[in-house]
Amino acid sequence: MDTIPTNDSKCRIVVDAMGGDFSPLNAIVGSIQAYEESGEFELYLVGQTDEIKNVISSNNLSFDNNKILHADEVIEMGEKPTQALKQKPNSSIVVGAKFIRDGNADAFVSAGNTGAVMAASTLIIGRISGVGRPTISVSMPNETGICNLFDVGASVDSKPRHLLEYAIMGSIYTEEINGIKNPTVGILNVGEEEGKGNELTVAASELIKKTNLNFVGNVEGNDIFKGTANVIVCDGFIGNILIKFGEGVLSLLKHRFKDYASQSLTNKIKVGLIRSTMREAMKDFDYQTHGGAPLLGINKISIIGHGSSTPKAIKNMVLRANEMHKKKLIEKISKSITQYSNLK
Repeated sequence: MDTIPTNDSKCRIVVDAMGGDFSPLNAIVGSIQAYEESGEFELYLVGQTDEIKNVISSNNLSFDNNKILHADEVIEMGEKPTQALKQKPNSSIVVGAKFIRDGNADAFVSAGNTGAVMAASTLIIGRISGVGRPTISVSMPNETGICNLFDVGASVDSKPRHLLEYAIMGSIYTEEINGIKNPTVGILNVGEEEGKGNELTVAASELIKKTNLNFVGNVEGNDIFKGTANVIVCDGFIGNILIKFGEGVLSLLKHRFKDYASQSLTNKIKVGLIRSTMREAMKDFDYQTHGGAPLLGINKISIIGHGSSTPKAIKNMVLRANEMHKKKLIEKISKSITQYSNLK
């Protein structure tokens, strides 16, 4: 499917009101907060109309009822993605994706079933021409700023060409959204030396060398936090394990501090004294700030949020979608993918 060019008009954003553990409240409140804060885009809410209207009314919110897209069904978090898309054609995810596919909107934002959102984005909205596998990313703070990791679970079996695509799309995203000019790109590997790794990483490295990307070669796991590269690519199997491990470390640290504080009044006071400082120092790890993860390689903008997304997280997802539209990200990715389409 050919890419539909992004124009200079207002971004039209569809928010899945039924997506997330705390839907529809958080999705509706957060998206309307984004709209009221920005006012630069058109907002649509997709889901069960009566529930959406009830949340809007009970929270004294203002919203145009003509921009509510009715969807009878909801894909639950535990359902199998592709099966759910077929069995629930009137779900908020499917209705929202089709609305975008038909040219009525530019971006989809959902904190619902991750696999279902990825499947709907890929199968219904469609991929950018030349993209073999879309990629989902996560932003990791480090010693020098930020590192964007691609892929973290959109696909678990990657080929060398796919890692090349992740590098291309990741570089454009990092430069346009994070403001890092000519970002450095590395391949996650078991050693820094050239030629190290498995067949996938060695072959992918040779492909990326043929581009004009700012390729720094192989990087190791500890380089993510050192800031060795602004963009790091890997297959989704490794990437997903990596971010889940990182989430576990943060959870363990919180548990350890809580356990330490519970041991005595003195310990509780110590932890209390540094709590605000720690919160400020660790704010870049807060998923609410980043909002959600962009799914790159899709014909339109698609952003997937954490299931437990707060209104703040939803708001930042919507604002990020609008920013991606203003920066013409889809158009730039399409052009760059075409530029390197003949690399083998």
